[in-house]
Amino acid sequence: MKTRPLIAVASLAALTLAGCSAQGGSSTDDSAAAESSGATTLRYAAVGAPAATTDDPHGRVSNESDYLRFAMLYDVLTVTGPDGTAQPRLATSWEPVDGDLSRWRIQLRDDATFSDGSPVTADDVLFSLNRIQGKGAENNGRLSMFDLGASSATSEHELELVTAQPYAEVGAALSSLTFVVPEGSEDFAGAEVPGSGPFALDAADDTTATLHRNDDWWGGEPGVAELQITAMPDPSARASAVASGQADVAGSIAPATAQQYEDSDGFEVVRRAGAVNYPLVMDTAAEPFEHPEVRRAVKLALDRQALVDTVFLGYGETEADVLGAKDPFAPDLAPVERDVDGARQLLDDAGFPDGVELTLHSTGSYPGMEETATLAAAQLEEAGFRVTVETDPPDTYWKKVWNVEPFYLNSLGGNGFVDFARMALVPDGPINETGWTDPAFAERFDEALATGDETERHEILAGLQREVAQDGGYAVWGLGDGLDLTSDAVENVPTGTGFSRLQIERIEVAGG
Repeated sequence: MKTRPLIAVASLAALTLAGCSAQGGSSTDDSAAAESSGATTLRYAAVGAPAATTDDPHGRVSNESDYLRFAMLYDVLTVTGPDGTAQPRLATSWEPVDGDLSRWRIQLRDDATFSDGSPVTADDVLFSLNRIQGKGAENNGRLSMFDLGASSATSEHELELVTAQPYAEVGAALSSLTFVVPEGSEDFAGAEVPGSGPFALDAADDTTATLHRNDDWWGGEPGVAELQITAMPDPSARASAVASGQADVAGSIAPATAQQYEDSDGFEVVRRAGAVNYPLVMDTAAEPFEHPEVRRAVKLALDRQALVDTVFLGYGETEADVLGAKDPFAPDLAPVERDVDGARQLLDDAGFPDGVELTLHSTGSYPGMEETATLAAAQLEEAGFRVTVETDPPDTYWKKVWNVEPFYLNSLGGNGFVDFARMALVPDGPINETGWTDPAFAERFDEALATGDETERHEILAGLQREVAQDGGYAVWGLGDGLDLTSDAVENVPTGTGFSRLQIERIEVAGG
């Protein structure tokens, strides 16, 4: 089954950004009032292809520009904090009702309203969760851990959620993409569906969305009065938009571009530590990766420091194949040291004394993916692999290569281990791209989620991370910094990974 990647960007397109202007009436007095109140416009050039734009926050979303728009329009239940734990947003608390962790009481804010003034209720939340789960074939099976048919709204601002099995990480399960919309919402075209986020929609087309500040947002006054989000697939074009004064923020620029502007007057490079992850993905059910020795040989053959230095230009650090390395329970493993002779011996042990022929697929969706493939292939050659690199265009890569070919690069961003394992490391996971179907692993994963004691649960999860690092189909050679370019008039740009990078409501622009 082919579904969309965890993070993907499609085809290229050219576009022009709107100019910056203060918001206010046509008269001089109105303009002066707008300026004195700090009413400004933020123009954000985000990763995204206009051809892949969608208006539905619950279905298939391929553009970061769309996720950014949805994050500003439709609030979520919880978010992941800097320490990796779930933090309140629309949900103020989540507590188990019973001892086996399968019934949870979710308390909601009582001061949240949609942009049309109607209150956010438990019925709205339950409707939204059902809609997300119902579109599981489009959104990687989100919320599949819940039995929503057995769940109910118990009061205006409280609901009881039932899980299909004991699930201790409900707070994390409700984080990030649980966009809440009014009950009954189905048609998301235009500005018909109000949200409870910091902004409301004025207008949108496939390229640019314009939003205005929601003055009644429960979270206080956002940093700007107007937000313009433009989908731009090319990282150089995003950076050029800021350099030419057409944009205030360029999301996800290339490391070489960051070096260019690092010490330039008038610009700032914002670093999001550990936000970029381009693992080599090996299908453990396909030849030759069905042999654990071959997978280990790939991991041993990589010169991780050279990859970090070349691909990330120093904006990153080497890694030890750990998925979710920034999780609070992640094992502290030393980066794998390159051992070419050891890799050759592992190939011999697997029955390949003369080496292995491979095709490594890559694309230009994100800065550095093509460079990763080229350098990794050269390093693998030294250990007995004969590697052909095929570079596929972004508009077809995530449909024809991802979750299809046995050896390719993915972009995993800041995904946490629990959510990722549920989707990709259990036998019935909706995006099990590495064919990892170890029943013992799945049993221990279920055991962890049924363990109420956090310390014990974290010990089990850390052990599972170690197991995948050693024998799994992901060669996580390094984590790079996410890099954004801004004008020096911009302040409070988020520095987190994953969804937290999209929480831009506190960004301010001086003299926009």
